[in-house]
Amino acid sequence: RLCVPFTLAALSAMATGEEISPALQDSWGDFWLFRFFVNAAGYASIVVPGFLLIQYFKRKNYLETGRGICFPVIKSCVFGSEVKSAHQEDGSLPARAEPTEPSTARQVFKLLFCAAGLQASYLTWGVLQERVMTRTYGATDTDPGEKFKDSQFLVFMNRILAFTVAGLYCALTKQPRHGAPMYKYSFASLSNILSSWCQYEALKYISFPTQVLAKASKVIPVMMMGKLVSRKSYEYWEYLTAALISVGVSMFLLSSAPNRHVSTVTTFSGVVLLAGYIIFDSFTSNWQDALFTYKMSPVQMMFGVNVFSCLFTVGSLLEQGALLESARFMARHSEFTAHAVLLSVCSACGQLFIFYTINQFGAAVFTIIMTLRQAFAILLSCLIYGHTVTVVGGLGVAVVFMALFLRVYARSRMKKRSKKLPPGETPVQKV
Repeated sequence: RLCVPFTLAALSAMATGEEISPALQDSWGDFWLFRFFVNAAGYASIVVPGFLLIQYFKRKNYLETGRGICFPVIKSCVFGSEVKSAHQEDGSLPARAEPTEPSTARQVFKLLFCAAGLQASYLTWGVLQERVMTRTYGATDTDPGEKFKDSQFLVFMNRILAFTVAGLYCALTKQPRHGAPMYKYSFASLSNILSSWCQYEALKYISFPTQVLAKASKVIPVMMMGKLVSRKSYEYWEYLTAALISVGVSMFLLSSAPNRHVSTVTTFSGVVLLAGYIIFDSFTSNWQDALFTYKMSPVQMMFGVNVFSCLFTVGSLLEQGALLESARFMARHSEFTAHAVLLSVCSACGQLFIFYTINQFGAAVFTIIMTLRQAFAILLSCLIYGHTVTVVGGLGVAVVFMALFLRVYARSRMKKRSKKLPPGETPVQKV
């Protein structure tokens, strides 16, 4: 019995590059590697029976032979109600709703509204995320307080509110007739909650500015995978911006300050968790793109994914007994309760602002707003939590965001050029 905790403690210590202390040995169940496998086992206890049921209904040809009160539910979950749309021009986004005679003042007001909503939602979300994962609650002069450790509970809180908001929006507004088999949302849901878990957990090992820059450099592995797997071709400016992002991130990570706090030092565990976030998040976006070939709105996608996210996380939390433990933590610390609720509100509202901004102004404007948000998030984190950034690190951040803006500008120029191409010519594929 003693072999398992010591083995897991040794693995975690190797990952973080730290020696095993008696305190770590006592809390081996809190190591991220152990928690990852425990969470995965909880999800598997739901996924495996669900997979077997789906295979059973397909082998029995239930769509033609089934009947009874459960038939509509099983049909919707396993088979769907209509075929894919073969004529959807943009599978990931609905057509933008532009008025016939748009007023300049009205459009400017909408743009400011979208920018303010996105900035407020995600800047607050970033500040709260770092506060919850890196600071203690209930600290006094004699008591150091305690940290909240269960990242999965925070994912559950985010998803349950997003599920509620998306459900109400779909119920109150007219939506396309839904035809996708419900079980297909579970793939994007599983990768989405794993990427969110990695994102929260990584803050225990890296600083928030490092995490933001890692997200900004996600284009690099995407291009590598596109080149190796799909044999995609890229323009010279795409290679240039990817190289600039690499240089900027390297400058930031390799810069050091004499008074740099231990909690902001990037560890191997943090790098692994960031890699997990990028991998899972990339799968989520690609799978959702494939699902958009069915006739659905982005809010329907949000609802479907969050249905399974709530199911997976609450099932795993109940199996581990972590739901009650987190509820007790909330009861002990009212400040944490307020932070967790506000974190969920910002996450849900942010998703709605994303859909509205892309629908009204397109992906290019949205990317510019979110790139500015990342820069503001780094600045805000440094001001509030005292992260030290050297001159070299600051130049690295500037290089990364300069490359991102250059990428947005070049892509918009390529789109304008591709619209003027003669029929039959196809532009180079982009990431």
